[in-house]
Amino acid sequence: MKWLFFPALIILTLVFLPRLITGGKRAVVEPILVTPQEAKSLIREKKVFLLDVHTPEQVHIPGTDAFVPYDQIETNQAKLPPDKNTPILVYCRSGSMSKIAGEKLAKLGYQMVYDLGGGINAYREVAAGVEMSPPAQDLGQVVYGEVAKTAFTLTNFTPAPLTITRVSTSCGCTKAAAKNMKLDPYASTEIDVTFDPAVHQDDTDLGELTRTIYIETDNLNFPKVTAEIKAIVIKK
Repeated sequence: MKWLFFPALIILTLVFLPRLITGGKRAVVEPILVTPQEAKSLIREKKVFLLDVHTPEQVHIPGTDAFVPYDQIETNQAKLPPDKNTPILVYCRSGSMSKIAGEKLAKLGYQMVYDLGGGINAYREVAAGVEMSPPAQDLGQVVYGEVAKTAFTLTNFTPAPLTITRVSTSCGCTKAAAKNMKLDPYASTEIDVTFDPAVHQDDTDLGELTRTIYIETDNLNFPKVTAEIKAIVIKK
């Protein structure tokens, strides 16, 4: 029985001693510094909650989930994931503000915080692109006869100016317009979208629908980008 007692005592010590030292709370997990290449993979594979903390606010990396100033993390917890096990990738312009924000997130109990080394300035060197965000929007239920509205953000995340040459959609029930047709390097514009399921004056736009917005540009590497809206159209 003595030989069984000692292994059990060791296990109990390993489990409960850290909790006693930290007052029963989880130990603070230090943020993980990642390279721009590693951050690119995490972002493209949608494995992280992407958080911009630079102040003043800058043009965000496409796909950014939230903006919270680095010195206001504690007072903006409603903008952060409620699940403390959600991986968060935090970034700023050069890396100094994100380091502070990452430490604050860790103290709040987030268990997997990534800090983009070199900030957005370093990320630009490995992740050029022209992107619509979010890639899709769900309008939920839309009543036939009413017009639903939404908006996307088009970001020119390249070092060259960009001209939007055409904005179109997959159906006449959907209309889209860009606020600005010319974008400077690393600039963005809003794409306003309206959806009118009654435009055809028949029942062709009832039920579950998906419509596509097309943005054509003069950038030969990114000549066309798209986004989608989804809706369930019903009649009262």
